[in-house]
Amino acid sequence: MTKKLVVSAIVVLALVSVAIPLSAHHSWPVGNVLVTVKGTVTEFMWANPHPMISLDVRNKDGVIEKWQVGGPAINRMEGNGWSKTTVKPGDVITGIGYQYSDGQKILKLDKAVLPDGKEIFLYGSR
Repeated sequence: MTKKLVVSAIVVLALVSVAIPLSAHHSWPVGNVLVTVKGTVTEFMWANPHPMISLDVRNKDGVIEKWQVGGPAINRMEGNGWSKTTVKPGDVITGIGYQYSDGQKILKLDKAVLPDGKEIFLYGSR
């Protein structure tokens, strides 16, 4: 009886340890319309699960809006040519992607246009 209980406990722990990382993964809650923002980089956080770029974006009324734009995990970004030095504070970049569907100023980047005009993708080249 005790051996059966120990084996059952091990099986349950193994299943839970596999399920926890799977439940941690999520999708971006974005709409399906491409949005373009151009702004000045104030911070570039090169960290998983999603490297994020903070941008100061001047809207059509001249008011500065704070945007967060980001992409997939670091290994996928590196696979598309990104590094922790791709952008830096002070750079003016254009981000093209999908805004959070609840209206937050957060963008899931599809591509960025760097200060030198180079287009760099986040989810594979086009």
